[in-house]
Amino acid sequence: MTDGAPRPAYDALIGLGSNIGDKAANIARAVALLTEGGDVRLVQTSRVYRTAPWGVLDQDWFANACIAVTTDLTPHELLARCLGVEQEMKRVRRERWGPRIIDVDVLAYRGVILNEPGLTLPHPRIVERAFVLVPLMEIAPDLEVAGHGLAHWLARVDAADVVPFEVEK
Repeated sequence: MTDGAPRPAYDALIGLGSNIGDKAANIARAVALLTEGGDVRLVQTSRVYRTAPWGVLDQDWFANACIAVTTDLTPHELLARCLGVEQEMKRVRRERWGPRIIDVDVLAYRGVILNEPGLTLPHPRIVERAFVLVPLMEIAPDLEVAGHGLAHWLARVDAADVVPFEVEK
């Protein structure tokens, strides 16, 4: 950031989702695996939200959350770490936007704009997805995507089905 604006307290924003098994526990495990080596450090975590499926509608509801992290990993290294967490948790990719035990996406990285095979930053569908925008508003309310703040994008999507997840006791 060269415009004199203060640098955010995080380097990257990561989205997490699960709709198989203990969804909230899957998200917590993914965060633990992502940060266990110490080179990805957790700064802030959103609440976990219960959300309707997106893309493929004939599947169970999701739990979604976002985290802010600091790291010296490059965007590609961070993506590799996220994919490694998915692999460690035995994610099976049968159908695009289909059921998954865990999904870990790099949403944004230090204001970098990147469009390469395998990695686009910011994530190309942030502005379409209430299940990403709502938790992001908690941890990065000043984030701008495509020239607009998150509130601008959130006002353009239906967020009625994005509700705080209540863990059963």
